[in-house]
Formats: sequence, C-alpha cells, structure tokens
Amino acid sequence: MGGAEYVQQALAGLGQAAGGGVDPALPLYATTFVVVDLETTGGAPDGGGITEIGAVKVRGGEELGVLATLVNPGVPIPPFITVLTGITQAMLIPAPPIEQVLPSFLEFVADAVLVAHNAPYDVGFLKAACARHGYRWPNPRVLDTAALARRVLSRDEVPNRKLGTLSAYFRTATRPTHRALDDAKATVDVLHGLIARLGGHRVDTVGEAIEFARAVTPTQRRKRHLADGLPKVPGVYIFRAADDRPLYVGTSGDIATRVRSYFTAAEKRARMSEMLAAAERVEAVECAHSLEAEVRELRLIGAHAPPYNRRSKFPERMVWLKLTDGPYPRLSVVRSLAPGDEAYLGPFGSQRAAELAAAGFHDALPLRQCTHRLSLRTVTPACALAELGRCPAPCEHRITPGEYAARAVDPFRAATATDPGSVVHALLARIGALAADQRYEEAAVVRSRLAAVLRATVRMQRLTALAGIAELAAARPAARGGWELALVRHGRLAGAGVSPPGVHPRPTIELIRATAETVPPGPGPVPRASAEESERILSWLERPETRLVEMSSGWASPAAGAARFRDLLSKIESAASHQLSTERP
Repeated sequence: MGGAEYVQQALAGLGQAAGGGVDPALPLYATTFVVVDLETTGGAPDGGGITEIGAVKVRGGEELGVLATLVNPGVPIPPFITVLTGITQAMLIPAPPIEQVLPSFLEFVADAVLVAHNAPYDVGFLKAACARHGYRWPNPRVLDTAALARRVLSRDEVPNRKLGTLSAYFRTATRPTHRALDDAKATVDVLHGLIARLGGHRVDTVGEAIEFARAVTPTQRRKRHLADGLPKVPGVYIFRAADDRPLYVGTSGDIATRVRSYFTAAEKRARMSEMLAAAERVEAVECAHSLEAEVRELRLIGAHAPPYNRRSKFPERMVWLKLTDGPYPRLSVVRSLAPGDEAYLGPFGSQRAAELAAAGFHDALPLRQCTHRLSLRTVTPACALAELGRCPAPCEHRITPGEYAARAVDPFRAATATDPGSVVHALLARIGALAADQRYEEAAVVRSRLAAVLRATVRMQRLTALAGIAELAAARPAARGGWELALVRHGRLAGAGVSPPGVHPRPTIELIRATAETVPPGPGPVPRASAEESERILSWLERPETRLVEMSSGWASPAAGAARFRDLLSKIESAASHQLSTERP
C-alpha cells in the first residue's frame, strides 16, 4: 500500500472515531488507556521538534499493544538534549519524519483515553504536529497523571509529583530514563497505582477521574452524589434545599450530563458554589423534547423565583404602555391589561423601558403628558409644554377631541397594531434636525427612544400573530428518528410529545390534543403565557426544519408592520453599542 493511500485510509477511520469518543460513565477497569510520552528538542510546540514517541495501550491492567519509534525532527538536536536523553543526531537521520508517524499513532490512540505525565506538554506537541501536517486531531479525553497525583497523594507521602519520584513511590517495574517508551511504561504503573487510590474518593469512572484531577472544591466533591441516578433525557432539573425549596432551575437535552457538570472544575461561578452548599437533592422533570423543557423551566422559575436564577424571574413585573380612557387619552404605564383595552404596547421588562418608549411617542406625536383627568366642559390651566409648542393644550380646549384623535391617538393605534411608519419617520426627522444643528447628544437620546419604540412594536406584533391562533400543531424531526411534536394554543404550549420512528405522527398528535391543556383567549399579545414562553415557541416554530401540521386560522403579520424596520433597528443598536464602547475609559 502506498504512503498517500495509507494516510487517506487512516484519516477516514479517524473521522469516524472522532465522532464517538469514550463514554465518561465507563468504569475505569473497562477503559482503554493509551499512555504516551514524547522526547523533543525542547522549545515551544510549533508542529515539529518531536524526536521520539513511546505509547502503551492498556485496559484492566493488561497490556494490549506498544508503539515506539524515533522521529527525525528535521533540525539539529541541542547538545544538552543528547546528554539528557542519549538520543544522538546519528540515531535520528534514518528515522521517519513526524508526518509519516502520525497516521499510525492516531490509529493507535483511536477510541482510547490519552494519558501522559504533564499531559499539556505532550498533547500540545501532538496537536501542533497534526495541525501543521493536515491531520485532524481526534480530541480524545485526556488524563494527566501529574495532576491526578497532586489530588491523590499528600506532601507527606511524596515531596513532589515528578515522574521519577512517583515511580520510586509506586515501585514501578520500569524506571524512567528520559527515553519515550521507558517513561511511558513507568507512567503505566504510576497510573495503576493512582487508580487504586481513587476508590477511597468514590471515583469509579473515567469521567470522574478526569474531573477529579482538576481543581474542584470540597463542596463539589462532597455533593457530587446528587447527580447519581438522573436520567439522560431532555428535561428540567431542580436543585432543592433541605426544606424542599427550589434553589436553582435549569434545562438540558441531557439532564444527567448537565447536572454532573456542576461538580466539575468547569463550574467556577461563585453563586453556584453557594447554591451547591445549600442543595440537598436534585429533582428531574423529564420532557418530550427541548421546547417542552425550556417552557417548563420558564414556568417553574416564574412560579417559584429560585434565589440562584437570575433570569426569567418575576414575570408578573412586566408592564404595558396603553392609552387611557376619556376624550383626550394619554399614555400610562400599567401592570396588566383589561378585556376592553385596545390601544397598548408591550410587554416591557421594566418601567424604565416602557417610559423610554413613551418618550419616543411623545417626541413623534402631540400626545399630552399631564396626568390630569380632562373634561369636555371644564378648562384646566395649561402647563409649560403647551407654551413651548410641544402640546396642543387639550386642557384648554385648543384642540377638539376629533382633531386630537386624528393627530395623536390614531397614529399610536396604527403604530402598535399595524404600521409604525409615521412615528419612525417623525423620529428620524427629529434625529436629522438635531444632528444638523450639531446637537449630537440630544440626537443620541432620541435615537435610543426610537430603538425602544421599534423593539416593542416588532416584538408585540410577532407575539400577537401567534396568540391569535386558537390552536397550532407543529413537528420537527427528532435526532433519533420520529418527530418532536408541539401543540400551541393562543401562544401557550398546551401539549408536547414525540412520535416513534417509522410511525405516522398523526396518532401521536391526536393523543396530545386529547390530553392537552385548555387555553382560553384573552386580552393582549400574550393572554395565557409569558412573553418569554411565546418567544421560545416562536423560535422553535421559525427553525427551517420545523413543519406546520395544522392551524385553526391563518398565521400572518401586517404587510406594512414593524418587522420591515428590523434592519433599521439593527443599525441603531449597532451604533449605540459602538458609541458605548468608545466612551468607556
């Protein structure tokens, strides 16, 4: 077989292996390890510099194979390296270059856990060599015996964690000599000695061993049993305190794997460490698919307000901007909508956001800003805004209710329900006028108000379109075959399920419909759900792979609606972000 052909076959096999990897739940006694050691010319890993590779494949204490070869680095060997290793320039002249050695080495380590002493050094040289010569690094799981020894052995047992020191402590059959194969064999015995010590730390799997070698806190080690027995399915997990209070709610496509990650070195958030200290158990809520899991997470967070969740809490704090009743309506920030409310905008996450949008409408439309309840019979003294020409003074009856409605009320209704064009163009004109007068700071303020108006109108019109559909059934291909199914009623997820592979999804849809939640209509764009829930559903429905199966009515948005200004909104937000970054010291 020619060299090029061999490399191509090796690369094809490598691509398949890289997709699988080693299951972190595999017991240590059943795990295949490849213990590797390199000799190099020194220096930084730049794709070359390797002079010798030694690797030993073991499983369950039994040696399965050995790979050892000198490597021609293509550069002279420094004299001190020859003194240290005994490898001379003459020994390396007939040796193959690293690009010829890599295919055999990569095939040797396939489907195994890579082990090395001070692993970052050896792995760094191997990855750089793969990158330089066009080989795909298989990204195996890596166990560092030096890091593991720092966790397992105390200073009273060994003064340091050098390979020679550990070899003497464990009385290895082969002593390290600064030659690759000898050092790899010594590392094999060190690995077995360390694994024997892991049982006392309740470390039984390869994933636990790799994480144990990293820097985890005593709380993480003490509480890692909370992840035992959790299902490897999509769903929601809830960390609960001793009194059963929810401390933290999260979601994942694999509950068991996600919860285990909280007890690894990758979890460095201080608030999570505090949460783990208070947690006494983890509850799993299995879900049909990711959308149901996301929705259940939002509902649980909204219902219980767990102290360690930062987002999605207190959905009841959402506010709305609506027109008041009466002959001369004004904008008011309210906590909820009544059945008779027709002209409104929202929901907003805070009163400040609502007030910013209101300021944008006040800049564009002659809406009164006073809070008096005006009468068609009694005149009320005008405020300073009337004197400045920023209010038509309905309080003094300078404008009729019909004229006020045509100039102020109707444009607001149109902006929220159909076309915000008149408001947008008025604000753009104001920004242009201020910029022409070099009043850039004031122009930036109006620009932020325009962004608030556009964000709110785009969002509400999207939500309104979904909430207006009494029932919608949708399907998305499941990763393992079959279909992920969702039944949505008035913007709320009413039912979810997965149809089996090879079976028509219709019976499953009918079963979901029969057991689905009843969702009556109501006022507003999110009558029976939170805005976040409806937006999660929209994101799921708008994915290219999602198929709409049935709808009780058409799904449509206004032809001249707020969505046509999305590009403008993106430009405004980008400009604001750039301005903020340049203003920071």
